[in-house]
This record gives sequence, C-alpha cells and structure tokens, in this order.
Amino acid sequence: MIGNMNRYSAILLAMLTLLWTAGPAAAQSKRLNVLATTGMVADLARAVAGERAEVSALMGEGVDPHLYKPTRSDIARLTRADVVLINGLHLEGKMDEAFQRVASSGKPVVRVAERVPKDRRITPPDLEGNDDPHVWMAPSLWVHALDAVRDALSSADPAGADAYARNAEAYRKDLTELDAYARRVLDSIPANARVLVTAHDAFTYLGRAYGIEVRGIQGVSTESEAGLKGIEELVALLVDRKVPAVFPETSVSDRNVQALVEGAAARGHTVALGGALFSDAMGAPGTYEGTYIGMIDHNVTLISRALGGDAPAGGFRGKLTLAQR
Repeated sequence: MIGNMNRYSAILLAMLTLLWTAGPAAAQSKRLNVLATTGMVADLARAVAGERAEVSALMGEGVDPHLYKPTRSDIARLTRADVVLINGLHLEGKMDEAFQRVASSGKPVVRVAERVPKDRRITPPDLEGNDDPHVWMAPSLWVHALDAVRDALSSADPAGADAYARNAEAYRKDLTELDAYARRVLDSIPANARVLVTAHDAFTYLGRAYGIEVRGIQGVSTESEAGLKGIEELVALLVDRKVPAVFPETSVSDRNVQALVEGAAARGHTVALGGALFSDAMGAPGTYEGTYIGMIDHNVTLISRALGGDAPAGGFRGKLTLAQR
C-alpha cells in the first residue's frame, strides 16, 4: 500500500511539474498580433518578428495609402491588434481619426517613419510645412523605421527582445547591401539622362540619395491634380534633355504619363514607357517584388536600364521576375 502511495505521489508530482513548466511556455507560444498599414511597414515587421508575431497589412497590392479610407472591418482589426504600425508623416491621412481612437484606448500606435531624424527629412513646398512621407525610397533612411519596429515589438513582448534585436541586425545588413547595389546601378546612368519623371512625386528621397533629378506630374500626395501647364513644362524638359523614358506607377493612374509621351512625340522626341514603378505599394503577395527589398530592387534596376544605365536584368540578387527592358 505504501509503495502504491509513493508511486501515486511521484506521478502526481511529475504531472504538477509538467503543468508548471508548460504554463509559461504556453503563454510564450501566443504570438503577437501585429497590424501594419502598408506592405512596406508590414514586410519590415515580418523581418524583425520572425516566428514571434503574426503580421498582416491593411493595404494590399496597388492600393494608394494617400486616399485609403478605413472600413468597419479595418477598425475591428485595429482594435484586435496588439501592436499597430503605421508609416506616419500623414501618408495615411484619411485614417488619422481611426488611429487616434485606437491610441486613446491604450494600444500602441507606432509611426515608424517619424523615427527618421528631422534634419534628414524633406519638406516640399506643396505640403505646407509637413514632411514628405516616402522615406522608404532610400534604404539608408528605412533603417530608422527598422529600429522603430524593433523597439515597438520588444516593448510589447519583452521576452522576445533579444530575438528582435538579432533579426533587426540581420535585416540591417540586407538594407546596407541593397543601398550599395542601388548606388552602383544608378551611378551608371549617363549624365544627360539622370532625370526621373514619374506619375507623382514619391521618389525625392531616392533622387537625393543617388544623385538623380526627380520630377513628378502630381505632387507628393496623389490628392493633388496635375495641371496642363505642369505637363507642358515636363514635356519641354523631356525634349530639351533628350530624356529616353518616363515611368508610370502601379498605384497611380498612367493617364498623365501617357500625356507626356504623346506631348513629346508631337515635338519630335520619342519617349518610352520605362515600366511601372512601385511607389506607395509593393508587388503581389508571395512574389519577390512583394517584399520591400524586391520592390526597391525592381525600381532601381528598371530605372537604370530604361535610362541607359548598366544593371543586370535579374537585379540585386538575380530574383527579379517582372519583365525588364
């Protein structure tokens, strides 16, 4: 009888020990629910989070964040998230009220682009004192957003802080290599062709980083309208400088870009469509161009090749799948 009791006590102790040790593990196995606004911010969060968080994005392929209005289901997703990551700098301007509501409930709403130092931001005249939000166009600036994501996830999940730090450092190296590649292929564009004309002014940070003049038909926000005078001025620029190509964008109508091509043709200068660039949204989910690195790789490789530079068709790491010139 005593022997049976000892065996029973031993089994009970083992079960209690198992439950005790499994409890913290079970708690840690619950992954953070992280909701980002744009694909660029979501991709950054996935790189930092690894397996410790479930990351999703509100806006998908081809969606313009300047014009995006949240739906009821979006509000529900914002409410359920453990951490909300947004670009900020008024990129998602029509969602400001929703963000304020979420933040007032005590949930962290982190504006990752606002981690970029003020003296490294660009303040265009048409934004009335506000900063250009398209900081992701320069990988050397996007590393600041990387730090903001790392700190936000570490604050929400202190047990994962070391993992988040390791993942962030690994991704920082990727961004450094991408920046070096972009500099090399864009530096190869001939001096007379170093003009990037796009549907809207989303590439100023890229231009400043790599020494390329950037002109957008619309302003920084796609809410602005393209005037006839502005289009005529850009046509004159294309003709005078013999610029070989202009670029539509995947998230903006190409109507105005086509007008430039037709205007230049009427003045005897042939301008090609250099291919659609990713500006405010990335490529399709599950593709290389549907990642931040693939997005930037696609853009700089396409720009270089269309403007007469020297870039490999496969891009940064030979992974480009979209047709190249």
